[in-house]
Amino acid sequence: MQTFLSIFEPISRALFVLTLGWYIILNLQWFSYRYDRLIFHHTKPRWNIANIALPIALFYVAGAYFWIFFYLVYLPSLFLWYRKIDQKLVFTARVKRFFALLAFAVILTESLRFLQGYGGGSLSALALTLACSQILENFLRSRFKKQASRKLLARDDLIVIALTASYGKTSLKRFLLEILKPRFKVYATPGNVNTDLGIAADINDKLPDDAEIYIVEAGARTNGDILTIARMVEPHYVVVGKVGKQHIEYFKSEENIRRAKRELLVSPRMRRGIVHESAMVKPDEAIVTLRDDQILNLNAALEGTEWDLSLDNRVVHIATPVLGGFNAVNISLAFLAARELGVGEDAIIGAALTLKNFEHRLQPIMTRNKFILDDGYNGNLEGMLGAIELCALWKGRKVIVTPGIVESDEESNIALAAKINETFDLVFITGALNADLLCSRIDRPKRKRVYDKRALETMLAKETRSGDLILFANDAPSYV
Repeated sequence: MQTFLSIFEPISRALFVLTLGWYIILNLQWFSYRYDRLIFHHTKPRWNIANIALPIALFYVAGAYFWIFFYLVYLPSLFLWYRKIDQKLVFTARVKRFFALLAFAVILTESLRFLQGYGGGSLSALALTLACSQILENFLRSRFKKQASRKLLARDDLIVIALTASYGKTSLKRFLLEILKPRFKVYATPGNVNTDLGIAADINDKLPDDAEIYIVEAGARTNGDILTIARMVEPHYVVVGKVGKQHIEYFKSEENIRRAKRELLVSPRMRRGIVHESAMVKPDEAIVTLRDDQILNLNAALEGTEWDLSLDNRVVHIATPVLGGFNAVNISLAFLAARELGVGEDAIIGAALTLKNFEHRLQPIMTRNKFILDDGYNGNLEGMLGAIELCALWKGRKVIVTPGIVESDEESNIALAAKINETFDLVFITGALNADLLCSRIDRPKRKRVYDKRALETMLAKETRSGDLILFANDAPSYV
């Protein structure tokens, strides 16, 4: 029996610590490896209680009985939880380094425990690994970013455009890319890449040698994030789109959000900044400001969007197949930026006619005699209200699938619920974050809770019919 325990206990301790490490690194990967977000801003804190706090507490107080809980309750429940979540762990180089460090620390501490009676055990190995991993990654991150900055700044022939906004950054980037492509060799950061490390990797590994213009999307979760990007890429042109309450839980106030977005304007190489008035940038000869009152006669329909843009005491008419009246701001900003780069206004207006909604951004899909608007990546109030206004034009029955607005405030979700209540005949509420608030505010249409997103397709097939419009609005992954 003693021999069995001498083998069972260290192996079980090691497995327990590796399981804790696996859960922590998975969550850190979701939240951009930010410990503050994992601890203080996790959208489902009960997961941390169930998967970290409770097991560690029982480990110290339950003695040998803990292993009954560990093998019969903790491991099976964690396995079932992992099967349900959308975002699985991606074994990047950073994750592999983390597990290598953790395995080494576990072996080291268990060896010390066996040889010298060291009492810290494997749980101290987890704390040691987290600390060492952070130090190592900070070092590698700094070196990687310096390498990218040197490579970029050595390209005298390359024009760098950096852009940011509270929302719509990726659409703005892709609109500008499509408008500039006929005249320049343009390359832009792919997909939703907008962090300093993601941009550095893009520069080091993917930026083409023959690119004439590089468009960089800059995102932020706190003050200083965009400043880091600005210092790394030193853009020649800066575009700041609409600034609102998105991510206000991290920034605490709208002024802090505006201050974060304005950090992009510090570049010593900046020739011109094109900014929306919501950024509240002080007047300057290097700044071109787009005001909302410059967008006139806006007509947003299910067939496309058109408006008049007031410029220098004259008006130009812009029409595009892109859906959503809120995109008039993004395309107008792209118009002003392209004009600064020497593209003729007629060419820009012509390019606008070829633009389209991108995947999961008010993307129209016709299937099985149902009209689908896939707006799954739209997570801000203005954009979601704009999508709902489009849906109101549909003559048939209207259906919405949404978790509400993530990383925003209660006031925004209340406004969203009121608009949903006015417009839709059937509402599917996904996720748990805003479910209680939305259910308490949405009463007129038929309302259904979706507890398991894997059942959503079956529910939609059963509840919808030919001729329905279905809006997927910010249908976020299950971890939010």
